Amino acid sequence: MKIVVIGGTGLIGSKLVPKLREQGHEAVAAAPNTGVNTLTGEGLAEALKGASVVVDVSNSPSWEDAAVLNFFDTSTRNLLTHEADAAVGHHVALSVVGTQRLSESGYFRAKIAQEKLIKESSIPYSIVQATQFFEFVKGLADISMVGDKVHLPPVLFQPMAADDVATLVGRIAVGPPVNGTVEIAGPEQFRMDELVQRRLAQLGDPREVVADPTALYSGAKINDKTLVPGNNAQLGETRYETWLNQPASQIPHAKSQPAA
Repeated sequence: MKIVVIGGTGLIGSKLVPKLREQGHEAVAAAPNTGVNTLTGEGLAEALKGASVVVDVSNSPSWEDAAVLNFFDTSTRNLLTHEADAAVGHHVALSVVGTQRLSESGYFRAKIAQEKLIKESSIPYSIVQATQFFEFVKGLADISMVGDKVHLPPVLFQPMAADDVATLVGRIAVGPPVNGTVEIAGPEQFRMDELVQRRLAQLGDPREVVADPTALYSGAKINDKTLVPGNNAQLGETRYETWLNQPASQIPHAKSQPAA
């Protein structure tokens, strides 16, 4: 099949495209740096010509409330319109576990709007909600500074390796549309503050993490159930300690994402 990956040069897209090609599919990495811009529509019609599946793993370059809402609203509308014209049979979007429970956050209100547009479209779809990535655990510290300390809520979360995200999204993309939501997650649960403190120590980062029940996550109050998936989630295989021994763990990613 021809599968167009929107955001195909980013963290997940750059792993997903080669996985699809290894399976014999024609996978196209679509992003502004490859001449495809979902905000302006530039290059979309040509990229989607003959496509069976579109996988959207793109993310907003800005998390300011109005900007992120504009990104997901405009981008998704443009995609769905061009997909209808190209007779695309399956729209796959990467979202976040707990999105519906995080409406206090401007970022997640934008993700809720994105999911609503997909569900209301005539195009068969699969929404894949993933948990946080191991690659962004340090970034959680970076966006949670209060003075010189990291303040994080002591809640459960179930992060996963980006490579597993790409594998599971790819598996869903080549299958039939579920016309619903699939949750994917890592194989282990951790307390957020404890894992972030471990990650900082592993990177030689001296910052102290404070377990703060009042701390917000992307602007929203959360509890032990907010970020963990339900019982039917598909789980990645990579455990945290295994991931630590992989090259990706040696890169202290500077920018976290509350989403995929």
